[in-house]
Amino acid sequence: MYTKKISITMMVCAMFAVIVACSAPATSSSTTSSQTLPLEISVQDAAKLRDEGAFILDVREPSEWNEFHIPDATLIPLGQLKTSGSQVPKNKPIVVVCRSGNRSATGRNILKDLGFTNVTSMKGGMIDWRNAGLPTVSGP
Repeated sequence: MYTKKISITMMVCAMFAVIVACSAPATSSSTTSSQTLPLEISVQDAAKLRDEGAFILDVREPSEWNEFHIPDATLIPLGQLKTSGSQVPKNKPIVVVCRSGNRSATGRNILKDLGFTNVTSMKGGMIDWRNAGLPTVSGP
């Protein structure tokens, strides 16, 4: 009888281990469209995501954009984001950028309210991006 109780206990423990293992979230070393990004990332992390194919969304005004912006970024001024969310892909990680990091956090929150989950804001904005010596271009 004692051996039977040990066997049942071991079986219950094994079943519990399988349930825990199956319900644990999968991890990956690269960012995919199904992952959720942190709320805010550094310019270095933003540059890495850009190099990996993330969608870079600049929410500044056109005059700021024309001064300098990240190559291949997309401009949608913050005031137009709620109505222009359909221009933002849902199948890519999204990095929202602005001048200093404040508007990008608001833009990130707007996108989250629109149902985007794989979106983050770049801390320090274009000021820190340029100060880090990362690539920029000028003009429309």
